[in-house]
Amino acid sequence: MTGRHDETAATLAAPLPDPTLFAGEDLPAPLAFAVAGGEAVLYTHRAPGKEGPNEDAAAVLPLEAGAGVLAVADGMGGQRGGAGASACAVRALRAALVAAAREGRELRGAILDAIEQANRGLLEQGLGAATTLVAAEIRDATLRPYHVGDAGLLVVGQRGRLKWQTVSHAPVAYAVEAGLIDEREALHHADRHLVTNVIGSPDMRIEVGPVLRLAPYDTVVLASDGLFDNLHLDEIVAAVRKGPLASAAARLADTCAERMAAPAAARPHKPDDLTFILFRRAPPRRRAV
Repeated sequence: MTGRHDETAATLAAPLPDPTLFAGEDLPAPLAFAVAGGEAVLYTHRAPGKEGPNEDAAAVLPLEAGAGVLAVADGMGGQRGGAGASACAVRALRAALVAAAREGRELRGAILDAIEQANRGLLEQGLGAATTLVAAEIRDATLRPYHVGDAGLLVVGQRGRLKWQTVSHAPVAYAVEAGLIDEREALHHADRHLVTNVIGSPDMRIEVGPVLRLAPYDTVVLASDGLFDNLHLDEIVAAVRKGPLASAAARLADTCAERMAAPAAARPHKPDDLTFILFRRAPPRRRAV
């Protein structure tokens, strides 16, 4: 994750072996996709200086017109174990959605089945590998979030209001939610790495959020903790609230790379793999005069 990124997202100029799933990859620049009646921009890269693989994975899964599913997974378990766990989660998600489309099943059930299938698979492997996951089911102007662990989702309004966010399954996040510490204190807390809920655990639980209505120009952020541990929440909001998504993605990637590379006073710093997806609905068509 070195150098500055062009503020224009690359597009898929040629078919990839799997153009919607990204597991263990290092993208040189954000990629843009048309999905769910809008635009998604995805970026994933291992931590600066890391010799092992990127243990994050992500998926952009277009469905019928106006619908799609976005997902980010953050593997743990060391080297290949973590990378395999996150890949297992997004592949299970894709397989379940393909089957649901063929059988005419609802998305919600398919997403829950996929997460449970990934959990069973990782437990059966017996390697101790696990992953967090955040997913968004988008249909027309609505979104429903799902998450396990500390991968997170934000909905940001054009004027910079944080309209909704997941609460990570982690002690420090619960302390913030209870008002015991603030968000800036949490970024420097000694226990910020602890997670209490993962795919790959007998006690895994899936948190299903409410159906949220997306206003025109709202921006959705899905990300691994590599984003949230290196940027303050207000910095993320300021970066994504308006302007081209490609520009926002480039700013996030570059700022995280700088923070991870060298600690500085009063700035968060946690070298980690970084993966995020930004989504925004297509702007409303202007009426002809």
